[in-house]
Amino acid sequence: MAKKEDKTGLEFLESAEGLQQEIGKVQETVEKNKNLVFGIGGAVLAVLLGYFGYKYYQTTQNEDGQKKLFTAVYKFEADSTKAAAKEMTRIADDFGGDAGNIAHFYAGVANLKEGKFDAAIEQLKSFSSSDLLVQARAYSLIGDAYSEKKAYSDAIDYYKKAVDYKANKYFTPTYMLKLGAAYEANKQAKEAIAIYGEIVEKYADSQESINAKKYKAMLEGSVSE
Repeated sequence: MAKKEDKTGLEFLESAEGLQQEIGKVQETVEKNKNLVFGIGGAVLAVLLGYFGYKYYQTTQNEDGQKKLFTAVYKFEADSTKAAAKEMTRIADDFGGDAGNIAHFYAGVANLKEGKFDAAIEQLKSFSSSDLLVQARAYSLIGDAYSEKKAYSDAIDYYKKAVDYKANKYFTPTYMLKLGAAYEANKQAKEAIAIYGEIVEKYADSQESINAKKYKAMLEGSVSE
């Protein structure tokens, strides 16, 4: 996709067309996993990690941290998540600035993929960004980790943060759909119905609105029985 558009990773993230393509891929994952809707969303994650690499390459002044970070990134992208989790955690502990901050995000994702949910939560909570996409994504991933732990109240809190952080038509509906699923898992049918209704009302043109209508109707039917 990036080659076709002839854009850098950062430019691609700013492309509405590109974001719509990525959302379509995420939606396929959501539809296949409706019962828990808490997957990492590999397509979007890959784009975000590519953005981090671009961003860090452009801003870092710490050559040692840069070398260590990209060695760990290579392992991450090669699906060596166990090794990447260890190395990223070490980098996050040893370096401040961009290197340490980005390492927190990678370490969080790697630990999440490894099923180490508490470690993932700790690392992702240590990450911060003012970027439109990545901070909300970090909140959503924390929600995913709590969901995997069946700590649905905590998951709800972080999905809400993802929803409320610089809301946009590309990613916010996905976070709202996760929030609705978390409400359902937490036996809060009324709140789930409300959030599904909000998706339909505010993001009627989104792919998520199709599923939101379906889930809302199913819940309303079960509640009325």
